[in-house]
Amino acid sequence: MQQSVEALVRLLESYRGRDKVIRTLCYSSQLVGGALSRKAETNASSQQLGKSLLLFSAQLSHCRTVLRLFDDLSMLAYSHSYGLGAEEEDAGVRWISVLTNVADQLYYPCEHIAWAADAELIRVKSDKWWLFCTVLWGTSLLLGVLRSLRVLMLLKKKLRKYEREGEGRSRSQLVKQMRGEILSILSSVADLSNAVHWMPPGFLWAGRFPNWLVGLMGTTSSLIALIQMNSGDSNQSGST
Repeated sequence: MQQSVEALVRLLESYRGRDKVIRTLCYSSQLVGGALSRKAETNASSQQLGKSLLLFSAQLSHCRTVLRLFDDLSMLAYSHSYGLGAEEEDAGVRWISVLTNVADQLYYPCEHIAWAADAELIRVKSDKWWLFCTVLWGTSLLLGVLRSLRVLMLLKKKLRKYEREGEGRSRSQLVKQMRGEILSILSSVADLSNAVHWMPPGFLWAGRFPNWLVGLMGTTSSLIALIQMNSGDSNQSGST
């Protein structure tokens, strides 16, 4: 019990860890709140609790938006350190990663403008800026899926090579990296489904997800992110 509490404290002490915990609470509250709200016609208490959880989820989402006001420099530092990905062995992985970094970098100023517009700090309409954010987020997620699929293909080639050469230790390491990439794909697909939902009506399934389904997709991706952070798979899966 004490070890679990200490692990949670360490997680909350880091910015990225705290953001992942807030994200998980945000989407899980939307999941439960959305599910309870569906019982509105038969249970008034469930309706009230569901409404409260949805409001709590919205406040946590707003909290994350405000905290991201300070993420530009860290993203810029990461993009600069990665550059054109000269250390990557595969050109496909390299250029997909570069495009992902561009999309992620552009996301932050667009979100800041949208937030400032909603807060009435600047006199512009926020709708188009939130749309830009959603498009950039969806683009980043789609590129992430393509990158993971490419990495999986390269890892499978290495795995066959190691199986022929009988290198058991290297094989187990590759299998672990492959599992990490599969988890990344599942996480990105779950988030991408929500990104499409938040696009303008008429685009695929935009606007058709109930609150509980949005919460389910977000909770799934958030839990995967926590698992990867705990196991270190997210760092290991990046090497090809």
